[in-house]
Amino acid sequence: MNNSNLDRVAKTLSEVRNKMPLVHCITNYVTINDCANILLSYGASPAMCEAYDEVFDFVKLSSALYVNLGTLNKEQEEAAILASTSAKIHNIPVVLDPVACAAIPKKVQVINRILQVGKIDVIKGNIGEIKFLAGQSSKVKGVDSLDTGEGALECCIALSRKYNCIVAATGKKDFITNGENSAIIENGTKMLTKVTGSGCMVGALCGAACGASEDKFTATVSAILSMNIAGEEAFKIATAPGSFRIKLIDCIYELSEQRLKEGAKITWK
Repeated sequence: MNNSNLDRVAKTLSEVRNKMPLVHCITNYVTINDCANILLSYGASPAMCEAYDEVFDFVKLSSALYVNLGTLNKEQEEAAILASTSAKIHNIPVVLDPVACAAIPKKVQVINRILQVGKIDVIKGNIGEIKFLAGQSSKVKGVDSLDTGEGALECCIALSRKYNCIVAATGKKDFITNGENSAIIENGTKMLTKVTGSGCMVGALCGAACGASEDKFTATVSAILSMNIAGEEAFKIATAPGSFRIKLIDCIYELSEQRLKEGAKITWK
């Protein structure tokens, strides 16, 4: 493992806690509370601001914008597009979670509009969603990916080069790339799939990390690794979904640079 890369990944955790980035979240109603709480435990400051009349001005006060398309309604759609426009004008990093884009065509229309008038710095989705956006066949069931992950890295690289952004595909293995350099993370636990919104929480953490670090690739790797290692730690104590969900947030709070470096299972490409 490249120790200098891993050192930078671990250092991002301290950068988040030192800078306490304000993460402007336009996210889905199923997991909004969990996203806010995990951001607080990570060391960031969450703001769940989605009113159309407020988002343009609020984005410029923020360290990052996180847009999650999970329960997209008309006001959220218009707010996300306007917020991303403001992010482009004010050079605020944008993390997009394209929830259910492979199942609902409307989501793709919104993504294309954001790319047209705003910007996206990181696309973080499950493997099925990323494969779909890359123009490949994917196996999904609603918001969940049933894909095995074969060819996922190649799809991430193609999508990253197409949109000139960081792309992360999460699953049994997590694939992150900037189009040139890539990381494959093999940490985590199956219990993360038994908790609603674990992917949304990862997206929020990516927003915090990108709001604290100039290196968006390393930041994204760090956020996803943090979630996975916290999941492993939580599962040692809580082996059922309800208690695991609570302990997961505790374990994010208790993370350290040393724990990330000791526990990381990362292959660099």
